[in-house]
Amino acid sequence: MKVLGIGNAIVDVLCKVDDQFLTKNSLIKSTMKLIDEKEFKNLLSLLNIEETVSGGSVANSIVGLSQLGNDVGFIGKVSNDNLGQKYEEGLKKECVNYLYKKKDEPIPTGSCLILITPDSERTMCTYLGTAGKINNDDININVVKNSEITFLEGYLWDEGEPKKAFDKAIQNSNKVAMSLSDLFCVERHKNQFLDLVKNKLDIVFANEQEITSLIDSKLFNDVLSFSKSLNKDVIITRGKKGAIAINNNKVIECQAIENLKIKDLTGAGDLFAAGYLHGYINKFSVRACLEKGTELSSKIIQKIGARI
Repeated sequence: MKVLGIGNAIVDVLCKVDDQFLTKNSLIKSTMKLIDEKEFKNLLSLLNIEETVSGGSVANSIVGLSQLGNDVGFIGKVSNDNLGQKYEEGLKKECVNYLYKKKDEPIPTGSCLILITPDSERTMCTYLGTAGKINNDDININVVKNSEITFLEGYLWDEGEPKKAFDKAIQNSNKVAMSLSDLFCVERHKNQFLDLVKNKLDIVFANEQEITSLIDSKLFNDVLSFSKSLNKDVIITRGKKGAIAINNNKVIECQAIENLKIKDLTGAGDLFAAGYLHGYINKFSVRACLEKGTELSSKIIQKIGARI
């Protein structure tokens, strides 16, 4: 297998809202907030659902890779309930090897309310459900060892059982790629993420906000210096400024595609990672990897949801 994704198995529930809805419910635009089941049900009762999709950050990337014809798999924890069944069916429909055997769990399958405002920004309220309970036993060592790259998400990283699952995957991987996922994620786990980036990962995906927060700097030159010192691939998306890949003293830039009719920024980073990894496993040049990532992320932001 080319790429094995391990991440939160979350059913995305897409809804359109106005800015007032965010203010009224004390939500900060463009961030991800973890909520409990009660808050999830309360918010859901106020919304009109546009679409539901088998989501989660790394799962979105893995589906993108599958759509490009790559042999990929995914491990993510769901419960044997209605949403869990839909989740598995959704991935299998996209020709992804779903490598988790679901069973009855004490808590339900995870869901994420993706609230899309008129400016196309997305604000996420995530009820992790059983997705956040992934543990050591859910990681099949042979599956990890038989994959060229293991792709992890920062969203999954948490103290206790998820961390043990993370560590087990990293220890048995041929190569490890990881997305830092979210600014709040980085701020919550800064020291641990810094250790991962410096010592355990081969490929790091981040946006400009996340990587500057990680190194406690506001200067992009500091990011360049830090990344050059790592001797690994650091891939940074910069919105309208395009994307950049850094390894040792090599810095390669790719411009953003202009004049796009942006509808929804959900999945932009996920599909960028899919495009880049597609290039990487198919031996593209670094510039061509960046261009493929940019192409996919440009396509996805011109439609609702995280599926091309």
